[in-house]
Amino acid sequence: MPSAPSAPHAARKPGPMIAVAAAAAFLATFNETFLNVALAPIMADFGIGVATAQWLATGYMLTAAVFVPVSGFFYRRFPTRALFAGVVGLMLLGSLIGALAPTFPILLGGRLLQAIGTGLLIPIGMNITVAASPREKLGLYMGIMGAMTTIGPSVSILVSGALLEVTTWRTLMWVFAALCAIVLFAGAAVLRTLITLGRPRLDVLSAALIAIGLVGLLYGVSTAFSGALAMAFVSMLVGIAAIVLFALRQLRASDPLLNLSPFANPRFTLGVLMVMATLTIVFAMNIAIPIFLQSAQGQSSLDAALTVAPAILLSAVVAPFAGRAFDRSGIRPLAATGFVLIGAFALLVAWAAGGSSLLLIAALYVPLIAGTALVVGPVQTFALSQLSREQSPHGVTVFGTGFQVAGCVGTAIATGVYGAVTAARASSGIAAADAAVTGFRSVGLLVAIIALAGVVMAFAAVRSAARASAAPVAPAALASADGGAGALAPLIARDVFTLSPEQTVLEALQMFAVRGISGAPIADRNGRLVGFLSDGDVMRYLAAEHSLARGMFTVAASTGGAPGASEDDALSVAMRDLMQLPVMRLGERRVITIPADASMTEAVAALADAHLKKVPVVDGKRMVGIVSRSAINRSAVAAYLEQKLPQLV
Repeated sequence: MPSAPSAPHAARKPGPMIAVAAAAAFLATFNETFLNVALAPIMADFGIGVATAQWLATGYMLTAAVFVPVSGFFYRRFPTRALFAGVVGLMLLGSLIGALAPTFPILLGGRLLQAIGTGLLIPIGMNITVAASPREKLGLYMGIMGAMTTIGPSVSILVSGALLEVTTWRTLMWVFAALCAIVLFAGAAVLRTLITLGRPRLDVLSAALIAIGLVGLLYGVSTAFSGALAMAFVSMLVGIAAIVLFALRQLRASDPLLNLSPFANPRFTLGVLMVMATLTIVFAMNIAIPIFLQSAQGQSSLDAALTVAPAILLSAVVAPFAGRAFDRSGIRPLAATGFVLIGAFALLVAWAAGGSSLLLIAALYVPLIAGTALVVGPVQTFALSQLSREQSPHGVTVFGTGFQVAGCVGTAIATGVYGAVTAARASSGIAAADAAVTGFRSVGLLVAIIALAGVVMAFAAVRSAARASAAPVAPAALASADGGAGALAPLIARDVFTLSPEQTVLEALQMFAVRGISGAPIADRNGRLVGFLSDGDVMRYLAAEHSLARGMFTVAASTGGAPGASEDDALSVAMRDLMQLPVMRLGERRVITIPADASMTEAVAALADAHLKKVPVVDGKRMVGIVSRSAINRSAVAAYLEQKLPQLV
């Protein structure tokens, strides 16, 4: 039986909460590569080989990937502050175990505890951001989150490389423990629950299937280049079969572990694929460049880390600006541009590998990483904005899973391609340094191919979004049946009640009540249409943000406007909230419109396909009126009766 829902409140000052969520995302991804540059001293301390030591990286990524899909269950079940503290506390405990570990198995155990925290923390942080962000600033805040998740693995290489110049690998674990403690206390201070909690059940079989599927698939990819092709093939086959069974179970379950309905939206699916492609590139280049510089050019780990540092710093600056650009212009100018920069400069970095200038490689790497910043945050925002409020946590979980999968795949294919090509060239008699250059250039070419696929997906996403927001065009054969262009003109209501972007939602509701309407366009001072607010938008907001919304309105209606004390208090809280809320916060920005010279069939198609009651009519960018479903219905019935009634009589 579901529990009584919690009472979340709108985040009036979302900044501190989003800052903590961003810090958590950075912390989780920072730790994914923090220990990678310390593998050599760890191998020396414990007397183990590289095949054993690499499980500190591979095992970490696999464990994190397994726990991402169940994060949605925990987020919907437990209060946000307690959940956040528990997850970060788990990472802190793993760090302390690792710092004090007397043997390698204990170190690995501590590392896997950290991985559990990472798998849960990234989607929890994204869910907090989506729930707390004002709609008009969602692109900016998701851009910040994208920057944190992208630069985390890169910054960790720089920091760990610098620390290892002066201290031991155990210090890395102590440093990370201190960072965990800081984030834990910050979360305890500012976080609160922003969603209505319930008592969802954890589907253990589904969790087991997705765990087997991800481990099998990612283990197969990571071992495919080691020569064990038969083992890799069997592992991937088992993984794919488990994922298929998992998907079938989710489609049949009444309360699925992971709601797959977001994938029914092609724009969401394209967004997931674009972000995964970008993160695959980031992980591939961030491991290929240090390996190449250290193995082929004899650079130190610190010098290799400093080579990628300028790009890391710039991406942190570019990402929020990319988010603002998305808020203004949408995805159209950003994603394709980002993938073009990635592909072009991946080839240029590969070309520069033939020389000895670290400065040139560093300079060419900057626009490549800037390109990833143009993609990750805006595309995540674009994809999640296609989902309903109920689907958003599941969409975030999908992205979190995709992040871990992309990290494993990017690391595996970069090291695999580099090692295989380098070994093949060296065995043919080419000098080791030249063979390494060829191996690195092969990775650059692979990245460019992935970026080209990203460009194709970006254009497909833009076209799909345009089709979704534009009114369907009627077939020519039908246009003549309703009189063609201009037949709609008599039904256009020219005296339209509009809202201004500066008005509050409460003022809008007052206008709805006085005028007897259910929604109104939002127009700027020049008469240009910038949004549309309906009473349905307001009710959905109240139901999500104020737990008593449904009950208090029901009581108010049934008692003739005289609710009891508790309902009255809840109503007052809700009204004060709406008094401070601008209409653009809840209004739909991507408004479906029809041109002033549209035919009747075009208007009917726009209203029917989008399930709308009314649609604004525009002349260019300027709104000139509105056409309602009821006006068209009355006109159609009147025309039919005028023609057919004499025959019926």
